[in-house]
Amino acid sequence: MPLSRPAPAYPAEAMRKNETGTVHLLITVDASGEPVEVKVKRSSRSRALDRAAVQAARRWTFRPAQQDGRPVTASIEVPITFTLEGR
Repeated sequence: MPLSRPAPAYPAEAMRKNETGTVHLLITVDASGEPVEVKVKRSSRSRALDRAAVQAARRWTFRPAQQDGRPVTASIEVPITFTLEGR
């Protein structure tokens, strides 16, 4: 579960091209709650949006998964949606 989830910046290149979409990330979180690996599981079909999502997720912090009452490394899938509405 994300504790701190700063929103990704909308890439200027993607805005100019009117690109929108959802990036599905697979994030491996260590026992301290830090992301140690962030991969695109399903692309938005925009390289700029995918890259922005990965960069943002690397700055997040998480409540680590628990096993037998102890924090452990685990993975979580997180969707990030980019829309131009309200911009």
